[in-house]
Amino acid sequence: MSKTPTPPGRGSTGQMIEQAFEKALEPVTTAIKRATTPSKPAAAAPAPGKPGLQVSPLAVPFPVIPPIGGVEIATGRAGFYKHERDDLVVFSFARGTSCAGVFTRHKVGSAPVDWCKRHLGAEDGGQDVRALVVNAGCANAFTGKAGADAARRTASEVAKRFGCRQRDVMLASTGVIGVVLDDRKIAARLHDIEAGLDSDNWAAAGQAIMTTDTFPKGSYAECDIEGHKVRIAGVAKGSGMIAPDMATMLAFIVTDADIHPNVLRALLGLHVRTTFNSVTVDGDTSTNDTCLLFATGASGAPRIGRVGDRRLKDFSRALDQVMLDLAHQLVRDGEGATKFVKVTVDGAASPASARKLAKSIADSPLVKTALAGEDANWGRVVMAVGKTEEPVDRDRLAIKFGPHVAAVDGAPSQTYDEAKMSAYMKNSEIDITVDVGSGRASATVWTCDLTKRYVEINGDYRS
Repeated sequence: MSKTPTPPGRGSTGQMIEQAFEKALEPVTTAIKRATTPSKPAAAAPAPGKPGLQVSPLAVPFPVIPPIGGVEIATGRAGFYKHERDDLVVFSFARGTSCAGVFTRHKVGSAPVDWCKRHLGAEDGGQDVRALVVNAGCANAFTGKAGADAARRTASEVAKRFGCRQRDVMLASTGVIGVVLDDRKIAARLHDIEAGLDSDNWAAAGQAIMTTDTFPKGSYAECDIEGHKVRIAGVAKGSGMIAPDMATMLAFIVTDADIHPNVLRALLGLHVRTTFNSVTVDGDTSTNDTCLLFATGASGAPRIGRVGDRRLKDFSRALDQVMLDLAHQLVRDGEGATKFVKVTVDGAASPASARKLAKSIADSPLVKTALAGEDANWGRVVMAVGKTEEPVDRDRLAIKFGPHVAAVDGAPSQTYDEAKMSAYMKNSEIDITVDVGSGRASATVWTCDLTKRYVEINGDYRS
């Protein structure tokens, strides 16, 4: 009797061939499957600061900052936050380090702001600053004599360890207003902090001063002073309560140049107007705004003691670069921000007028919510311009979003294209340009959009 033929693939030989064939094709099959299967969106990375926050979509990476001669940094956990994180930073400076600062004009300045202003403003203030102590989690603002005493005790404890005067220790705090600083928490950590001082701790410092920030902010630049390479590095923090009237929430910049405190003060005053004072997140100025600039003199470059010294030209350029970079990062980390927005006003009657007009647009909740909704509602820009009472020629007013003209000569543009405008508004970076037709002055302010997330973050700030 003849046997019935075995169907292909059913017998042992067929199975072996089929299995071998499938195995050979397995990598190709898997690749095709991965390519055609919809992938789940990746979860946003958690922020290194406050739990529950996600890193801003506008975040930039922390730069590589080499050691700066004459400064060492250490961080530690003092316990101002309930969760595990560093919240204390100490900078140790070489003898002879110069310092200058600019501070908030808020009528309720904090105890550390008062401390720094008093000692830097003294007759020989800023001549030999030896340390900076920064804490996050407690602003020590609106705390009266108790807060002032806590600040003084902190400076005293650090001065003992570093062998300097109390007045040579600068202080800065950020966090909740109306809570007296528990300086014992700082004193208890100073031994470990002193042992951990290192010249390569810039990234750790940027992270330790964060509050609702979602990424640490740093910047670095180099310049030349009479053939000597000079380094400039800085860190900053700020995410909300950003509408500085001097500087920013907190910013600390160190250079190894040798520059007199009076010259540092002049340079800060020159550059702060177009950098830290030209950004806004929510129109609110902090009680603790502090920007400190330190010069250690370790580069070997000649000392500069006169504001008009031509050798400052390259240094001034590099300092402005660092300050503007840090200021932009504050906006990029605006609480809940999804858009980085540049507002430029041209044709103003004066630089001051241009600045007021630009800030009116940048601070307007109606403009900022339209940006969040990706709506080129240029009527809201008109509103923000007109409410300032600054000189504006209505019949010459022109408005652009990026390269797209929305209005010209006080009326809607004849070339307005809604589709192109809507497509442009989906970008993560937006430029708004307004010509008010009243003169030749201009100013630029950077801001962000206003989203539902801003309300969520601030509604949950103290929890």
